[in-house]
Amino acid sequence: MHYLTKELVFPPVSEANKDGFLAIGGNLSPKRLLLAYKSGIFPWFETGDPILWWSPNPRMVLFFEDLVVSKSMRNILNRNRFKVTFNQDFRGVISNCQKIKRDGQQGTWITNEMIEAYCKLNELGIAKSVEVWQDNELVGGLYGVDLGTVFCGESMFSKVANASKVAFIQWSLHLKVNNYKLLDCQIYNPHLESLGCREITRDEFIEILKS
Repeated sequence: MHYLTKELVFPPVSEANKDGFLAIGGNLSPKRLLLAYKSGIFPWFETGDPILWWSPNPRMVLFFEDLVVSKSMRNILNRNRFKVTFNQDFRGVISNCQKIKRDGQQGTWITNEMIEAYCKLNELGIAKSVEVWQDNELVGGLYGVDLGTVFCGESMFSKVANASKVAFIQWSLHLKVNNYKLLDCQIYNPHLESLGCREITRDEFIEILKS
C-alpha cells in the first residue's frame, strides 16, 4: 500500500491492486486532483475514512459513436420535457448527487470535503456540471472533471424518471461535437452499459489520456 505525503506525486497505476486501489492519504487540493485525473486516478472514500485513490482495470468508458439513445429516450428528448444547461449550478448538482439514495449503498462517498474540493475545481474551470430542469426545478444532472479531450464523469442524479439519462445523452453529444475522445465512467454498471459504455484496459485508457 502506498501512503501519500505532501509531495505532489502518485505511484504508477500499474501498482494498484486487483480492485484498483492504489494509494492512501494526501489531500484534495486542486493540483493533486488534476494530477490524479491526468494520471488515470480518482479519489473514492466515505465520511470518516482517509482519502483513498483508485485506478481500476478495466475502465468503463463511452466512445461517442457507441452512444445508445433508445426510441423512448428520443421521444422524451424530442418532446422537450426538460431544459438542459451546462455549468450553471455546479454546487446544486454535486449536492444532489450526495443526497440521492442509491441501491446497495448505506451512505455516500461524496463527503462535504469532496463537495468543497470539486466546487473549487469548478471555480477554476476544471470541474463542470450538466443540469436538467423541469418547471424551473433542478431534477437531474451530472458532474465531472474536464481534461480538455477526455471528460471524467463522477456522479449523476435523478429526481424524476429519465432526468440523469437526459443529462448523460446531451452532455455526450456536446462532447462529441467538441471533438472529445471519450467520456470516462470509471467502473462498470449495467445502467451505463445500456447507454453504450464499455470496458477497456487501464493501459488503453492511459494511452488515450496521454495522446
